[in-house]
Amino acid sequence: MTAPTPTGTRKRRLRDRLPVRLRQHGKPVGALAVGLAVMVAFLGDVRISPYVTSASRVEADTITDDIPGTIDLYDTSTAHTIQLTYQQTDFDKMMKEFKEDGTKDWIKADLVIDGVYLNDVGIRLKGNSTLMSLRGNKGMPGGGNMPPGAPQGEGAGRQAQDGRTGGAGGGDAEAGAPGGGAGPGGAGGRAGGPGGMVQYDLSAEKPEELPWLVKIDEYVEGRAYQGEREISLRPGANGQVPLNEALSLSLTDTSGQKAERYAFTSVEVNDRPAVTRLMVENPDTDYADGTDGDGNAVLYKARAGGDFSYQGDDPSEYESAFKQLNKKGSQDLEPVMKLIKWAENASDEEFARDLDQYVDVESLAAYVATQNLLLNFDDMAGPGKNYLLRYDLDTKKFTVLGWDYNLTFSGDATAGPDDSTGMGGTMPGGGEGGDGQQPSGAPEGLPEGMPEGFPEGMPQNGPGGGDGEGQEGGPGGRMADHPLKTRFLESDAFDEVYLAAYKKLYQQFYASGTAAKEVKAIAGQARAAGAGSEELDTAVTQLTKTVTDRAEALAKDKAVTG
Repeated sequence: MTAPTPTGTRKRRLRDRLPVRLRQHGKPVGALAVGLAVMVAFLGDVRISPYVTSASRVEADTITDDIPGTIDLYDTSTAHTIQLTYQQTDFDKMMKEFKEDGTKDWIKADLVIDGVYLNDVGIRLKGNSTLMSLRGNKGMPGGGNMPPGAPQGEGAGRQAQDGRTGGAGGGDAEAGAPGGGAGPGGAGGRAGGPGGMVQYDLSAEKPEELPWLVKIDEYVEGRAYQGEREISLRPGANGQVPLNEALSLSLTDTSGQKAERYAFTSVEVNDRPAVTRLMVENPDTDYADGTDGDGNAVLYKARAGGDFSYQGDDPSEYESAFKQLNKKGSQDLEPVMKLIKWAENASDEEFARDLDQYVDVESLAAYVATQNLLLNFDDMAGPGKNYLLRYDLDTKKFTVLGWDYNLTFSGDATAGPDDSTGMGGTMPGGGEGGDGQQPSGAPEGLPEGMPEGFPEGMPQNGPGGGDGEGQEGGPGGRMADHPLKTRFLESDAFDEVYLAAYKKLYQQFYASGTAAKEVKAIAGQARAAGAGSEELDTAVTQLTKTVTDRAEALAKDKAVTG
């Protein structure tokens, strides 16, 4: 009989050599390893795009410290005060980088708003065309150049001193634009930028006049002021404070459409002289959540450098065209991608039949009618692509919202519901703006074709330029078009809903006398904040004339009043 092998000399099996925890979970680990090996072998060169399908309403960046303040931030019945203090070296570095490559970096600043102190807020330059003068002859952020003959750099500032190089209103600041339209707020602007875009005579020596975005929580996570995390100080100071933008926001709000809140404030920067500015609520996460009652919607902001064209089935490919403002992590850009794909491929018959499956048609009608009534040169079809898409997670439909109204009340005050007041839509008499000519109501002096100097990535082939390929609004389509707006206006199927919205808004804005009353109220608010001057008086007179001319012209239009 063979003697048993001593325990101390017995060879251990491979399984016994593994750690106990690994032996206990060996089968799941092995299955995972085999699965990974199969994926690498068969899908190694395949791009896998993540899709977020959860309808969660939870936001990652919640407010944990909400500073109450003493005065409602956007109370228009009272004058507000803002003081910003920062290190000059930080400001100089920021300006140097902006002049060199258009980078708009944040710097730390201390903020005192209506007497309430907040340390370490973030501030950065805000805008595109409005910042051109800060870069001298380097043109716009993004590297574009001013068109030949346009005022640049210091020359633009010198030419602007007598107001005769008008902005959106074009031409003489005293005479205003054709049809009674004036420049921004009736002030005429500082210098004419490409395509009528407002060019202010900005300078690093006058930081109190720069367009700023103030971010309350940039350096202090979770902090807000009265529920607000961002405040926008709009271009234009003292006598050139943008009355037109305030008026547009007020009228939009009275119509029941979503509009940013605003108020006039005096602004002092590093002990520089105080100036009067317009501060406006900036579309951000909290603004997005407030666009409906239950917060079950996603808001997307169109980017100036992007376009409304299909880029494939990967939502990340659309991040250069749209910025998602809320529900990041639980939602993505897939709904926008699907909308674009459908709008680009739908025949005219399909567009008329199925638009209401993707878009709240009444909201689109109200948006388009509002932009026409306000003479907005830069709406969703304009160079700045100023619109928001709100996607309702319950109805699975989009509504269209406006924002950024600094080019309203410019152009032809006699434009009717079928006339183009901006860079897109139809021309008078129903003709399309696709022949490279100026649209009706465009600011005086707009060159034919699209000049250089628009935001980076924007097509350069001008209104109707195209390259002869693709359909309208799609790749190779007209820069001046937006598929939703253009096709909506061109389709007979939507004439009734559009005209109904137009008539209703005309009554609310002009026939009721609301616009004229609001001009007086807004002028009083600006003066209370310190903007009283002969220049402001002139701006008020011009804006009043534009509103009056607009009301009188529309009252004679049987399509509007009949």
